[in-house]
Amino acid sequence: MKQHILVIGAGFGGMWTAISAMRLFDIHGHTDAEVTVLAPQAELRVRPRFYEPDAHTLAAPLGELFDAVGVKFLKGAANEINVQAKQVGYTDASGAQQVISYDKLVLATGSRLATSGTPGVKEFAFDVDQIENAMRLENHLKGLASQPESKSRNTVIVAGGGFTGIETATEMPKRLRAIFGENAKVNVIVVDRGDKIGGSMGEAIAEKIVEASQQLGVTWQLKASVSSVDAKGVTLDNGQRIDASTVIWTTGVQASSLTEQIPAERDRQGRLHVDSSMKVIGQDDIFATGDVAYAASDDIGNYALMTCQHAISLGRHAGNNVAAQILGVEPRPYSQPKYVTCLDLGGWGAVYTEGWDRQVKLVKEEGKNLKTQINTVWIYPPAADRTAAFAAGDPSIPVA
Repeated sequence: MKQHILVIGAGFGGMWTAISAMRLFDIHGHTDAEVTVLAPQAELRVRPRFYEPDAHTLAAPLGELFDAVGVKFLKGAANEINVQAKQVGYTDASGAQQVISYDKLVLATGSRLATSGTPGVKEFAFDVDQIENAMRLENHLKGLASQPESKSRNTVIVAGGGFTGIETATEMPKRLRAIFGENAKVNVIVVDRGDKIGGSMGEAIAEKIVEASQQLGVTWQLKASVSSVDAKGVTLDNGQRIDASTVIWTTGVQASSLTEQIPAERDRQGRLHVDSSMKVIGQDDIFATGDVAYAASDDIGNYALMTCQHAISLGRHAGNNVAAQILGVEPRPYSQPKYVTCLDLGGWGAVYTEGWDRQVKLVKEEGKNLKTQINTVWIYPPAADRTAAFAAGDPSIPVA
């Protein structure tokens, strides 16, 4: 009977896991194993771009790619992991409950927006966490054009001044004027707990965020957080009231709740602790990758972040190493010492940095050109060609 690797999730981590595993089997001429990807859709949803307009276009089909490399796709949503029985329960495309067995499991179920239980967020706020949510926001924004012009109609509040919040906020003036007209007076406000604009990004990059915010007319409410959201705006923790037709929540993410079903140590974001092979510590047959893996990226104390930059490399290593375990060959230790950021700042441009200390290397148009290349080419799936896909699935390829 063939050894069965089950990969749960078709995001950056899951897709690259499947390709890399099949690549190593192909190199060794091993045909006595199979790889199945279980996910709600056979598509890579390009989550780093969900702050942009036209969210419905931001998904790349994976069916032909999986066929080309010999990966089986199973449409369904995993909801239960039985570690002892080596089985995963899932809801299939018709809504029925099913069970699938595995020999090796790779959890690549990603992360979800953390709402922190703030009153009114679920009922009244928008987000750009999932493609359906980004589409809901876009439809809402377009619908505002039919409402009478007012300050609250033209006001967007972005809760959270981290990476996603900054990209969402700085893109918003352009998006709003495309709907309301080029001369519309728009008001974009970032509400952030920090005491400096872009403070969480480091001093060098923060200077560029300040410059971009001033040029674009994006204002910041610092040392503040949203205490409640309602249909007409927000109330801050200092009692201040801001009327707005649109509130966008971007206050961080939490690993998939499926991690809680695996007996293992997790970090405060719910990520499973893994060793250098991406194997969950304490579990011989379970690997984790992407946003559900807490993995050391170097030997000086840095850990992979919940970004596609890290998920791509994590996935390639997880796939290679789960296949290596079946083959009985040496795994390839995960290492990703180079860290970069490329932060989109809307009409101002973008800022590209290198290193964990975020040394600024490119700004404005040069940064924007690189960001566009990353967003539209580099992070997309390889061609549906066996040779090309296996070449791209090599874990030795540097992601940044």
